[in-house]
Parts: sequence; C-alpha cells; structure tokens
Amino acid sequence: MRLRLFVSVIFVAVSAGSAVADDYTLDGMHTSVSFKASHLGLSWTHGRFNDVRGGFRIDPADPGKCAFSLAIKTESVDTGNAKRDEHLRTPDFFNVKQFPTLTFESTEVKPIKDGYQVTGNLTLHGVTRSVTFPLVGGRKAEFPKGVQRTGYSTELSIKRSEFGMDKMIGAVGDEVFISISFEGTKK
Repeated sequence: MRLRLFVSVIFVAVSAGSAVADDYTLDGMHTSVSFKASHLGLSWTHGRFNDVRGGFRIDPADPGKCAFSLAIKTESVDTGNAKRDEHLRTPDFFNVKQFPTLTFESTEVKPIKDGYQVTGNLTLHGVTRSVTFPLVGGRKAEFPKGVQRTGYSTELSIKRSEFGMDKMIGAVGDEVFISISFEGTKK
C-alpha cells in the first residue's frame, strides 16, 4: 500500500512539474487594436490599425514566464477618413516614414483574477515607456478542427505627449484610449 501511495505521489509531482508553456501566434483575422481621442472636447474620433502582428507564451505552471509581444505598422492607421489618415501618417502624429512600427514587449506578467497584470515597454514615435494593464481572458477553443486557440483583451490609456506626439494638443486630446483584443493559434 505504501509503495502504491509513494508511486502515486511521484506521478502527481512529475505531472504537475511537466506543464509546458504554450506558444501562440496572433491570428490577424481575430485581432483588433482600436483607439479613440477627443476632438475639441466635443466628440470622439475613433480609429484602428489594420496591420497587427505578434505572439505570446502562456506558462500555466509559472505565470512569471508568460510573455506578450505586439508589432503594429503605423502606416495601417485607419479612421475611416482618407484625408485625416494621411495627416496622422505625417510628422505631426505617427511620422510613419521615420517610425514605421509601434511595438510592445512584456517585461513582467503576474496572475490576477480572470487573467494577468502585464507590464512592458511600449515604443511609439521613437519613445519607449513602461505601461501596465490588466489582460483578461484565457479561455481556450479548438477552431477550426485541430487548431487550438486562446484569446485576451484589455483597455488602457496613454498620453500621446509622453511619446513625443505633442502636435495639436487641445484640438486633439492628449489622452488616447486604446482597446486591444486578440486571439492566438497554438504553434
């Protein structure tokens, strides 16, 4: 009896220790990065980025080993108005020729209720700053058959002036509200 109990304890310990981190690639069809900024304090201008890539690692045994990365082509900014989008691509705002990519790389991940608290480096307009936000989700699904996926979402805000985007403050709000929702497919 003792031997069977000892073998059972060893099996459970080995099984628990063998949890492997899962790597995911963002599914562009099911990923969205959108934003809104005030216009003259009267209304909101909404926009999104159409070219978003990245990946993440989930380690169920050690959340500190989880990691998230995102790369956005700034030229893909889309507010539904071609003239405004062209202005957003100029040096007044995103300066897409000099800064073609907006990136995020996590530096710390902690478990919280329904997800993670993620801290990392956001690089926008050539300026890198640390940001922290809650990332909720983590449910899993198989779709289509044989493809394992999971997803997360968050909302956060930044001050664009802190990233060197300080043109037209007042006409266009300094605080920008960002929504991110993504699914990843397991590698």
